[in-house]
Amino acid sequence: MLVQVNWTNKRYDYVKDYMLDSLIEAGVVARFLRSSGWVTVGVDPIRSGKNKGGYRGPERRHMGGAAA
Repeated sequence: MLVQVNWTNKRYDYVKDYMLDSLIEAGVVARFLRSSGWVTVGVDPIRSGKNKGGYRGPERRHMGGAAA
């Protein structure tokens, strides 16, 4: 799928959706278009493709068979 982007040099273009995360991380995308409207990088919330910190809490998943 193609996503419309607004580069930091003020030009508009379309990129493949799987490329968007790496382009945002590289700092070359200023905004991109979602179905709900334009998203401004650094202002609007965007989810990260990578889990940077990892989960640091206690393990709560039960690894056995039946629930206790």
